[in-house]
Amino acid sequence: MTFTAPIRRPVLADLVPRPSTRTRALAVDTGLVLEGVALVALLAKVSFFIGPIPITGQTLGVIVVGAALGAKRGAAALTTYMVAGLAGIPVFAGLTAGPAYALVPSFGFVLGFIPAAFLAGWFAERAWDRKPWLAFVGFIAASIVPFLIGVPYMALILAAVLGQQVTLAGVLDAGVWPFIVPGLVKAAAAALIVPGAWLLGRAADRAKRD
Repeated sequence: MTFTAPIRRPVLADLVPRPSTRTRALAVDTGLVLEGVALVALLAKVSFFIGPIPITGQTLGVIVVGAALGAKRGAAALTTYMVAGLAGIPVFAGLTAGPAYALVPSFGFVLGFIPAAFLAGWFAERAWDRKPWLAFVGFIAASIVPFLIGVPYMALILAAVLGQQVTLAGVLDAGVWPFIVPGLVKAAAAALIVPGAWLLGRAADRAKRD
């Protein structure tokens, strides 16, 4: 009995022409990663309110960047995003940045963005990003990941750093329930954006050949 690893399929970033030399290829990948950081930072500043809860485009950016760049480059982009914010560059949602942001209860979600982007990229590398319904399933899975890290981190900061009494119901009310519907909406938006980008890419490629 043999095991065959799933074949990695091209992602959107692979449509960018690859230079022949390793140094230039690395420069292209670096540029793509930095563009991913910029997109997430831009969408993090886009917000609206559902009641008292601010909803940002940050997670949408994470999913789209992960899917577009692939697992490794997507994770690299969100790692760079986190490091940039901790270094004081105002890339996070809101106005706060710098090392002290690690003590903000929501910082665990920023940590969770790294594996979330990796997972979105992993699904894209299996061509799940080509069809909206498959993309939606994969992007929902990726959207869950930040909560797996962010919610326990929030509870830890609230209890150990801020000295607040923490209950499971209270943490879920603050960090999970208000974000379920917006998360579904953002996953659906990403499931339209990424396959749509593939359609545009194929159309452009056909136009070049014609």
